[in-house]
Amino acid sequence: MSTSTQHSFSSVISVNPYNSTYFSGVSSFINETASPSYAKKQFVLSFLNTNSFINAKIEISKNIPQEDLADAIFNKVYDELALDQAVEYQIQFIETFNTLDMENRYFNVFIVDPLTISQTYQSVIERVKYIDIIIPSPLLLKSLYTKELIQSAGVHCFVYIQENDAFVTIYHDKEFVYTKSIKFSLEQMHERFCELYGERVEYKEFVNFISTQSLKETQSNYKSFFIKLYKELFANVNDILTYLKRAFELEKIEHIYIGMQIPSVTKLDEMIEVELNIKASDFDFDYGFQSNDGYIEQMHALMHVYATLTPNERYENNFSTFHRPPKFVKRESGKLIMAIAASFAIAFAYPITYWVLSYAQELQLNLLKQEYTDVHNIKATREATIKNKEADKAQALALLTKEKDEYTDKKNTLIKIHDVKVNYPMKAKLLSTFTKDLNEYDVRLEALSYNEKESVKILTLQLVADDDKRITKLVEHLTKIHQGVFKFSLYEIAYKEEPKKYFSALKVELL
Repeated sequence: MSTSTQHSFSSVISVNPYNSTYFSGVSSFINETASPSYAKKQFVLSFLNTNSFINAKIEISKNIPQEDLADAIFNKVYDELALDQAVEYQIQFIETFNTLDMENRYFNVFIVDPLTISQTYQSVIERVKYIDIIIPSPLLLKSLYTKELIQSAGVHCFVYIQENDAFVTIYHDKEFVYTKSIKFSLEQMHERFCELYGERVEYKEFVNFISTQSLKETQSNYKSFFIKLYKELFANVNDILTYLKRAFELEKIEHIYIGMQIPSVTKLDEMIEVELNIKASDFDFDYGFQSNDGYIEQMHALMHVYATLTPNERYENNFSTFHRPPKFVKRESGKLIMAIAASFAIAFAYPITYWVLSYAQELQLNLLKQEYTDVHNIKATREATIKNKEADKAQALALLTKEKDEYTDKKNTLIKIHDVKVNYPMKAKLLSTFTKDLNEYDVRLEALSYNEKESVKILTLQLVADDDKRITKLVEHLTKIHQGVFKFSLYEIAYKEEPKKYFSALKVELL
């Protein structure tokens, strides 16, 4: 497995080779740059989309010595995956420790065709000359746990949609487990949307709708087709999770993080949580970066976080073939010049050695005396400053605690006011919505009830009619005109001899 040598750099530049975007970072400031260029003190890193590499899990006997491990993995990868022997694939791997096996060790391997690397980064290298790290995109997610942006353990699923790729990645107890490219990139979703809609829609218009329109509020003709498109995405993710729970013996998926390369007004996390009944959040984390740009793509932000980590805090799977030139002392010309300089130094060193040593000792003594005086004065000043700052800190903490308590009280009051102001009128509005339809189909309302459970809002209407067909026609009508807004459930229509009426309970779930 390759490792990177740690250097000191003045800036970091992240590269997305698939849409030719570059973000330059200095300290905690990150901004997009349209014209990146070569700089010696610049650290450059990039990533590979999941459709650019092969990921597999293999087992190796524990009897294999550590020095022979890499060769054993390479040979087994070629055999088990039937790789072309004529191609010298780049292979990187990480060991997994979540399987109890006394005889074998398990590794996640990542295989890349060198031709893919050269073609993907051809235009990038013309600008920046070298790339220090190229890492598979799912391994960047390790940074979220290292920086404690995600503090909980368990089984987490990450779904991220880019312009020309989309992936599902699983982490278990903060370690990588599995990744898969899915056919729901923005470009593929656009094609599928046009199929569902029945007409060709411009890609820019498609992306603009995602970035500016909320499916909850829009009245666009696109609404129902986007809902179908997203449900197909969620169904595909659900199929993958079902397979993974069985294949990796996972009890359950505890959290899903879902997001897009472009900003989305519609809350995909809320939709997938309802569809799959798994707690979900937006794939958007507060990395602590400052930027003049309105939106930083998650892949760029993750790369800048990755650049700040030490090798033992991140996955070191580097596929870069575009290395920096060696240091001067390691070049052949540099070695020759150093040898010549050493020869001259040796020739003239002996006559002046004693004079230099005597002068140096005297000079060093004077410098140390002056340095001691300066350091002592600084020490006294800083000790006094620290005492003052500690007193100020104690006062500030006391004030902060008081403000937090007041904030909590006010927040709770506003929540109660909002609940009374919003929820109660909402119930009346729902009843008003259906009154006209009840009258039209001559169905009477005997009673109604409303409840909320785990953010699911359900209104139950107790219906009475002289004919059971009136009830079924009413439900058919409601389902048609309120598609995508309400979900109607009718399980039974009961007939009572007295008073010779048909009774039924209609459940209305707000989507």
